[in-house]
Amino acid sequence: MPSFHVVVAGGGIGGLCLAQGLRKAGVSCAVYESAPGIVHTGYRLHMNGDGGRALQRCLPEPLYELYAQTSRIAPRRPLMVHLDHLGNELGTRPHIDPPNDPVRPHTAVNRRTLRQIMAVGLEDVLHFGHTVSGFEADDDGVRLLFEDGSSATGDVLVAADGINSVVRRQLLPEVPVVDTGLRGLYAIAPLTDALAAALPAGVFDGFSMASAPNGAVLVAGVYQPRRPIAEAVAELVPGAAVDPVGPYVMAGLFAPPHGGLFPSDEELRQATSEARHAVMCEVVKDWHPGLSALVERADRTTVFPVAVRHLEPADPWPTSRVTLLGDAIHGMPPSYGTGANTTLRDAAALTESLTRVARGEAPLLGAIAAYEAEMRAEVFPILRAASDPRAQEPEFVPDDLPVAKV
Repeated sequence: MPSFHVVVAGGGIGGLCLAQGLRKAGVSCAVYESAPGIVHTGYRLHMNGDGGRALQRCLPEPLYELYAQTSRIAPRRPLMVHLDHLGNELGTRPHIDPPNDPVRPHTAVNRRTLRQIMAVGLEDVLHFGHTVSGFEADDDGVRLLFEDGSSATGDVLVAADGINSVVRRQLLPEVPVVDTGLRGLYAIAPLTDALAAALPAGVFDGFSMASAPNGAVLVAGVYQPRRPIAEAVAELVPGAAVDPVGPYVMAGLFAPPHGGLFPSDEELRQATSEARHAVMCEVVKDWHPGLSALVERADRTTVFPVAVRHLEPADPWPTSRVTLLGDAIHGMPPSYGTGANTTLRDAAALTESLTRVARGEAPLLGAIAAYEAEMRAEVFPILRAASDPRAQEPEFVPDDLPVAKV
């Protein structure tokens, strides 16, 4: 199929990874993203063997090496550490991870850095400012429709447009977005020597969660790149538009519904960053001095609110020229840090399937059906586990999922 062309809705990590994989395989594609550029959305992402190997399969070698060198240094213990609000270690939980690289393990990345790395070389196929309004599909192809009245055509449409996917709502309108009621405020604090000395040691392991008797939970993840980003870019991909980012600690403060710790959703949405930061400081003011300092020293401009939501696993659907990956089909809570990794897994698997179609080695619908069946088998169990209310309990690990060995 020499004219085979893939249209991708969404330029997040899944859409970009898919585009890199298709370009690497010589398959024509185009990515359409609603944002005006790679904006500051989210911060630190946990990486595991699935996500890391997917990047290695899809990225050109210099970009993969840039990812590896700008990822976090290996922690002392690759575990989620449970603390109380006074900083005492209560227990640990392994990550839900497949076997990792024994030499240079996959650890964590800065989300925007990873997106900038994956955008390198896609300048001619990555189109910003295109908000999707729907699609049309028939036996001959697909047309992706945009709010401005324009459109893009191809042989396959891949929905990589997140948990609020317009494409999924049209294709699978019966799949609900479930609001857990849990609310959070995220921020990042520069990792200074003074802050490092004040924090409990467990914060520097794989990830940490400190819980208080009133139901408040503070999660924290350290980002210390293996190498200064600007230095790695200059050597591996000179001139690439990848911003320097220094070491930091991501802090996420979560409050249960109806606990009275946070203002209403509307108030949080309309509040200034300063006001949101003040809410965080008030909740943790009597906590361990290091945990309080982490929140107090957060950059006020980085504070943003989140509502924890997830999708219900969809029943098998009829295969068509429209398929989905990542949060668009299995958006999940951050309970186990697997969302980014399953998204990248999807992108690599779909790259392989669509490459076989483009080369005439497999029929289109058969290849897509096989990808979808495998994705449901491998990822939906993780979605169910992460969405289980027991996943908020620090010690809960499902018996049927792989855990990292320490």
